[in-house]
Amino acid sequence: MAKLAFLGLGVMGAPMAGHLKAAGHDVTVFNRTAAKAEAWVARHGGSWAPTPMQAAQGADFVMACVGNDDDLRQVCLGPEGAFAGMRPGAIFVDHTTVSAAVTRELAGAAQSMGLGYVDAPVSGGQAGAENGQLSVMCGGSEQDFGAAEPVIAAYARICRRMGDVGAGQIAKMCNQIAIAGLVQALSESLAFAKKSGLEVDKLVEVISQGAAGSWQMANRHKTMDQGHFDHGFAVDWMRKDLGICLAAADEVGASLPVTALVDQFYKDVQRMGGGRWDTSSLIARLG
Repeated sequence: MAKLAFLGLGVMGAPMAGHLKAAGHDVTVFNRTAAKAEAWVARHGGSWAPTPMQAAQGADFVMACVGNDDDLRQVCLGPEGAFAGMRPGAIFVDHTTVSAAVTRELAGAAQSMGLGYVDAPVSGGQAGAENGQLSVMCGGSEQDFGAAEPVIAAYARICRRMGDVGAGQIAKMCNQIAIAGLVQALSESLAFAKKSGLEVDKLVEVISQGAAGSWQMANRHKTMDQGHFDHGFAVDWMRKDLGICLAAADEVGASLPVTALVDQFYKDVQRMGGGRWDTSSLIARLG
């Protein structure tokens, strides 16, 4: 069992940290809103710290799951950042979906201080975090990944090293690219079926058994049909992720025409007031 710090107790981070505590690790948590950290400790045990630096002191691993590039820099760097509290040889594991550029920047800073670094974005949403069934895509040295993998196993269904630092973030971008096009296609299919007079449940029962089947279809078709969009990953966060994908594609000369289009469709959903709706809300703009 290891001594751990977990930074960020949002809808993903709180249950992930809970799985680490349930696995027997010594867990200290940090959250910008101290009340969330206090509530987590009241539920799970462990302890909380008022700064990332204090949370990270003496830890073997420091895990983070925050919002974006700037949030990650804030919890890592500076006199109260996690890096300032970590001992040489400790490993920072970042579960935030951020740019590969900031990942490489922070990994370089960590290396200069004698720290390990693994970028380890996740897929599976809130349900995957709560059930300990996340897919984890990692970038980092084989040594750092090998040390971190048994700890990550507390909330992972699958955990794989994709390459050196930054490769995990690239893999997560591929994941979001695939989801974006799929959800738009499913939205169009269900909207077309309803306007054509088909019963959505019957349709999905048939086509989900063939080549059209997907996790999104199996788990979201009913709520999409009912117009209920409070089931996980928010449109605001998806647009943040797709922006990262499109910027990275420009850097490497890749073409993402469908992703760029669906990003604009999500912008339409935001204008409808759906920034906090889940990503299946693409169907709402089809009427």
